[in-house]
Amino acid sequence: MMADWRLCVAPMIDVTDRHCRYFHRLLAPRARLYTEMITTGALLHGDAARHLDFDAAEHPVALQLGGSEPDALARSARLGADWGYDEINLNCGCPSERVQRGAFGACLMAEPRLVADCVRAMQDAVPVPVTVKHRLGLDYEESYDFVRDFVGILYEAGCRVFIAHARNAVLKGLSPKDNREKPPLRYDAVLRLKRDFPDARIILNGGLNQVSDCLDWMQRLDGVMLGRAAWHHPDILAELDPHLGPGGAASDAVGSPADDPARAEAILERFEAYAAQQHAQGVPLHILVRGLLGWRAGRPGARQWRRLLSDPRALRAEGPAVLRRAWDLLAAGGDQDLRAGAPASSVGQSRI
Repeated sequence: MMADWRLCVAPMIDVTDRHCRYFHRLLAPRARLYTEMITTGALLHGDAARHLDFDAAEHPVALQLGGSEPDALARSARLGADWGYDEINLNCGCPSERVQRGAFGACLMAEPRLVADCVRAMQDAVPVPVTVKHRLGLDYEESYDFVRDFVGILYEAGCRVFIAHARNAVLKGLSPKDNREKPPLRYDAVLRLKRDFPDARIILNGGLNQVSDCLDWMQRLDGVMLGRAAWHHPDILAELDPHLGPGGAASDAVGSPADDPARAEAILERFEAYAAQQHAQGVPLHILVRGLLGWRAGRPGARQWRRLLSDPRALRAEGPAVLRRAWDLLAAGGDQDLRAGAPASSVGQSRI
């Protein structure tokens, strides 16, 4: 099956761990999922299994690497491919000071020839696609020529998939959070990249939080990548997935509109079973459920759902069963006692 980047979930540090990705896969069987950025040092000198393990249900799943040394990136990419990842992505967009001190992330955009060497080394090492996630520029220089030349040099090196965060990265004076919000969005520059590199895949990232906007950009470019929207309102993935067509990477997963009660119930049951298995293996429950906190946002009872799944006392006292009680709070519109062990309403009365 041809690789599909129409709907991607962004790599987000401390967010898109394997448990969050498993949940996102249940919501969107055809989405392309990305790991948190993992540095070459963590893989080559740390516990590789802890960073690389994932569930087979996550396919297609991409490993995002952080680094700037071709040899280290090639060795890390080979580890990822051997582990079964479907894509290796190089981070050229993160603006954090910690990443800058490591001389990778967004600051790599100032050294496109080095990035090209890194891409070639990774391509030589693995049989899966090597892709690049980048910004449109550095600091306050908004010349289109900068990003066009950056992409052009990587295109000559063989890269054919570019995920463009449609903002500049301001390396001095803005926090990573501010860098996600304050530099202006320049969607026009991303469209120009597609015109200048028509046979490359150009994926749009940044500022997308409405289903209608995502569908529009899927028509104009080769795909969209959602970050905070998928974190704060995961149902957007379920709303978009049916537009990707029948079949897909997880054909056994339930797939219908986000407000389908039977589908929502099936997702909960699948995640309940997964959480019980992982918790029995020692994974803390608050890690397992944090990707679900924004699920059902905007529906009656969503605040109580979030509060209960964030309550360490309830998590400790009830274990994975707390998911079902939180679900029943939603069914009752949140009109129940949040204390650990309080009785839950009948599952059969679920109106979600």
